[in-house]
Amino acid sequence: MKKYTLSIEGMTCASCVGRLEKALKKIDAVTDAQVNLATEKAIIQTEQPISVQTLYDAVERTGFGVKRYPEITLGIQGMTCASCVGRVEKALKRVESVADAQVNLATEKATIQVLQPINQQVLAQAVQKAGFDVVKTVSLKVQGMTCASCVGRVEKALNKLEGVNNAQVNLATEMAHIQTLLEPQELIKAIQKAGFDASIPQTQQVNTREEEATHLKKDLLFAFILALPVFLVEMSAHFIPAVHMALMPYLNVIWYIQFVLTTIILIFPARRFYKKGLPALARFAPDMNSLVSVGTLAAYSYSCIATFLPQLLPKDTVNVYFESAAMIVVLILLGRYFEARAKGKTSQAIQSLIGMQPQVARLENHQQIAVDQVQVGMTLLIQPGEKIPVDAVVTQGQSFVDEAMVTGEPIAVAKQKDDQVVAGTINQQGILHVKATAVGENTLLSQIIRLVEQAQGSKLPIQNVIDKITMWFVPVVMGVALLTFILWFIFGPQPALTYSLVNAVAVLIIACPCAMGLAVPTSIMVSTGRGAALGILFRKGEALQQLKSVQTVALDKTGTLTQGKPQLTDLITDLDRRDVLAWIAAVEQYSEHPIAQAIVEQAQKEQLMLPKAENVKVLVGYGIQATIDDQTVYIGADRLMTQQNIDIDDYQNEAQTLAQTGKTPLYVAINNQAIALLAVSDPIKETTPQAIKALHQMGLKVAMITGDNQKTAQAIAKQLGIDHVVAEVLPEGKVTALQALQQNGKVAYVGDGINDAPALAHADVGIAIGTGTDVAIESADVVLMSGQLTGVTKAIALSHATIKNIHQNLFWAFIYNIILIPVAAGVLYPILLSPMFAAGAMALSSVFVLTNALRLKAFK
Repeated sequence: MKKYTLSIEGMTCASCVGRLEKALKKIDAVTDAQVNLATEKAIIQTEQPISVQTLYDAVERTGFGVKRYPEITLGIQGMTCASCVGRVEKALKRVESVADAQVNLATEKATIQVLQPINQQVLAQAVQKAGFDVVKTVSLKVQGMTCASCVGRVEKALNKLEGVNNAQVNLATEMAHIQTLLEPQELIKAIQKAGFDASIPQTQQVNTREEEATHLKKDLLFAFILALPVFLVEMSAHFIPAVHMALMPYLNVIWYIQFVLTTIILIFPARRFYKKGLPALARFAPDMNSLVSVGTLAAYSYSCIATFLPQLLPKDTVNVYFESAAMIVVLILLGRYFEARAKGKTSQAIQSLIGMQPQVARLENHQQIAVDQVQVGMTLLIQPGEKIPVDAVVTQGQSFVDEAMVTGEPIAVAKQKDDQVVAGTINQQGILHVKATAVGENTLLSQIIRLVEQAQGSKLPIQNVIDKITMWFVPVVMGVALLTFILWFIFGPQPALTYSLVNAVAVLIIACPCAMGLAVPTSIMVSTGRGAALGILFRKGEALQQLKSVQTVALDKTGTLTQGKPQLTDLITDLDRRDVLAWIAAVEQYSEHPIAQAIVEQAQKEQLMLPKAENVKVLVGYGIQATIDDQTVYIGADRLMTQQNIDIDDYQNEAQTLAQTGKTPLYVAINNQAIALLAVSDPIKETTPQAIKALHQMGLKVAMITGDNQKTAQAIAKQLGIDHVVAEVLPEGKVTALQALQQNGKVAYVGDGINDAPALAHADVGIAIGTGTDVAIESADVVLMSGQLTGVTKAIALSHATIKNIHQNLFWAFIYNIILIPVAAGVLYPILLSPMFAAGAMALSSVFVLTNALRLKAFK
């Protein structure tokens, strides 16, 4: 027995209660249904678990709405086999209000569909009772990070906590994603102990990048105004002998003025470096702020001694470097300002997606309400030029809707009654009346935002290597600076102390782990955002790296190469054609397969009365089985007939002829006797030939893996120029075919149906057609929202461009340090690098990496 509780919307009287109870009790496996008008709840008892969608459909067919709640995702630890998966799913499904639970062994995640709000702790306890551990994923906003070394410190602090399974921190997004059983406040305390600030991100994102850039700009201007006279006096005295001679009598006064101005700079604008850098140094976990802190304080302290206690220094070494300390601060603030501005641009994709969400909706009576007040089932009025506020279905009117923000396709799509429309898209011409089908976080736009955020926050495999290097980078640089000081002090020319100080400070200032830390995540952020604009959603950031290495693209046929809207073209039978079609449609109406829908549509066109089909069973990969008037009906491919030992010799010749013309033949049998042959034709999408041609031009092999008839598959493959065909395979057979292809290199699989889910999950990169089923999309790494195969070539090209961009960033970041750290240490003596120029070069390295990543916004 299983109990389901639904929240019903739209009931107004006892008559509504009676109608709904009657509709629910008609469902097979439902033993009882009780509806309460006061609580607006329906409690349904079933003798076995059933699809929650069946309940939703029954409610909505009676004219009422049903409230749907977001899926809950839990991380599960301790699973080792399919048996473990079964135990976890069984434990979760026993929890009241859980409609369904799907557990993935590979990802170690459970996705739970709930019918009522539920405390996640209840779900965790159910899993723990089954003998497994639950890991939640907590996301926190981390502030104060400036380089890859900071990332390492935050990750280290979090991973040390008992109860934290894994923590990943992204410098570009400033987000930490932690798999843990701990509460967010405990994690925030650990981050604060590491020297950073953290907070729970707000649902509505605020553009903190702009605030950060504004604050940096104020500090930069303040520091620049104070540093300018210090810099001009010192530099003019160095390079213009007349100025030097004129200032000599006032040298002490000038140094006092420089001391005051520089001190103000270090106390106020530069305080940000010391607040982070010095505590990090005390914890033996130095970061970029530590390098700046030590460098500026060394130059400042030496200058203070030269100004106030010159007798402590050798005569030839009494010089001040206030201008270096002041200008280092100015130049690094300048770099940070440009960095903040550029980082803001990398996250513009998310901001623009959020900006697409309308804030108001218009009811049919023209009354405007806040979009968060819209409920499923409400009818809204969409006027020309207005954005559609929620996902909905058109109930009245005709228009063209601009869906470029979802599909990346610039051509507006015609909409009429019963067509779906998506939140954020723009109604262009006519007036539309639409009925809300999904609101709030359940809209497609909200799901796209979540997917892009997840992809932007992910790490590519290449990032792990960078992280290991940068963890050691800052301590090594400090060691190099110390060694530079010692060697120049012992072996350098006079004044040795001056040379030692200047070169050691230059080494500290020029080292830049920031560029290394930003090289990968910024490219990911920009490219995933650009992908979303083109209708390509990367559900997993790793797919960006994997796609570049793909050598073969394997394609499903129905819905991928073809439109997925087959039409019944032939029905060959010795019996009454209308009776046979009615029987077939009566069975196929319970299947979601496009071929089944084509048969049902034809029966509806002919206005046939359908008999009642019972005991319907979908035989995935074979066909469908049911009982009508106590007679067993089988509909499916020839392999189903072979499995049931049904003779189909009388129809073999016709079937071969149909298949050779690209049609799909299916057989109908009643009581183990073949009584009909039917054929459907699914037109090839207009963009399919050019997409396959483009894949060949990219040097890729193209394969088709389909459950369709061998001759049909070969006919279509010949027409499209496909290199390799595997036909007549079951869903598990698609995985076997993929494994064979993978022996010759990495394979991307493109599909859209439920039977494609295993192959999508098994491929090196799974690419789902966004117009396909939810199961297929959830199994994929990449989703093509346009439903066109040309999106595959775009995704692969974007992957190539992204990885190339990352390699450019890494080359610049590493070569910069490899070349300039030795130069700063003085290996090119007598050519030496001033700490001021070192600061400028350091700032430019990060800006270069960010600017280079931003070039991906122009990807076409």
